[in-house]
Amino acid sequence: MVSMDDSVEVPNYFICPISLQIMKDPVTTISGITYERQSIERWLFTDHNTTCPLTNQSLPKDSHLTPNHTLRRLIQAWCTLNSLNGFERFPTPRAPLDHSNALNLLHDLTIPHLQLKTLKLISAFASDSESNRRCMVRAGLPSSLIHLIISINLNDYHAVHHESLHVLHSLKVSPDDLKPLVAENHDLIEALTLVLQHASSSSRGNNGDVIITTTTTTTTCLVLKSIFEVANEKLFERLKVEFFEALISVLRRGTSQQVTKAVLHVLLESCPWGRNRTKIVDAGAVPVLIELELTLPEKRTTELVFGVLDHLCSCADGRAQFLDHAAGVAVVSKRILRVSPGADDRAVRILSSVCKYSATNDVLQEMLRVGAVSKLCFLLQANCSNYVRERTRWILKVHSGVWKKSSCINAYLLTRYP
Repeated sequence: MVSMDDSVEVPNYFICPISLQIMKDPVTTISGITYERQSIERWLFTDHNTTCPLTNQSLPKDSHLTPNHTLRRLIQAWCTLNSLNGFERFPTPRAPLDHSNALNLLHDLTIPHLQLKTLKLISAFASDSESNRRCMVRAGLPSSLIHLIISINLNDYHAVHHESLHVLHSLKVSPDDLKPLVAENHDLIEALTLVLQHASSSSRGNNGDVIITTTTTTTTCLVLKSIFEVANEKLFERLKVEFFEALISVLRRGTSQQVTKAVLHVLLESCPWGRNRTKIVDAGAVPVLIELELTLPEKRTTELVFGVLDHLCSCADGRAQFLDHAAGVAVVSKRILRVSPGADDRAVRILSSVCKYSATNDVLQEMLRVGAVSKLCFLLQANCSNYVRERTRWILKVHSGVWKKSSCINAYLLTRYP
């Protein structure tokens, strides 16, 4: 809380030692120190610290936090007395969930006319505190939400579907808790594919409600990223072209960096398995990825784009689409030495695949024309990894006869063979 009058002194014991802000929901640890609930829960459960921040006393893994009602009432009363100085009295926080409350919420989710109301209530509890999220996860809420997402009709219950996805994401389920629920859950992937397909042709219902919103698409992509971080081989090998088409459609429409990176993570995780590279190429990924890179995205996005292109250029159709795009070779070459060592590694891998399997005279001349050969020569002089250095030397050596008129090639040959 920010004071509007610097002359008013806030009592020190009203201030959270972590956030240094006036506490709205003070709780006391077994060390006897009081903190703002949100701050100490983040310290313990999100950052996985095991000591009291102030005393450094060891705290149990599942530390019990006792609400300090007396202090909270004192702070509320003080804020009321100082309201003219800019201190607004905050409402009394909701009581934390217990296991019984969480089970009641799960029961209400099974009753169709209560589902939307219950989901909104769950969302409110989840936003209150980390302990509420952990309580609902232990009660089995993620499993119930996944069942709801799979079973309900997207057209008839779009609001329920939207809220279910939002709550599942907001629970921040740990990988260990999520994996048993989604590792082989192909039905969930099918349901999320339908969500993304609807998003590409978003429309409004008669009552003006947005059937699929940008928020839903964002949440769906973030949920998919979490799923694919723990998915197993069987799920990856059963993915369909339609799934990848839905993901590529998200990239094609343009979206936030957060969603773009989530989609790229899913594609990158999928590439090594089965025929997924061919499916991703068939879904039209290569030109979309090149167009995305032409927008000069942030560093991590470029690394992910090049990672996916590296996989796709290892198959013939992927290389063909890469070379068919007027900017393919040029954009990869231009980004060498401008992004990161990781991006350089992937760029050299892409050019190496092209030079090994698709090195027609036209392709080699294009590499010379757009500056790819010069960039590779410059890369040899940089502080790159041994792999990148050896692959770069191989490319330059194998095709030096075609590129012999290039001044940088001549300089390279003189260096290698004086």
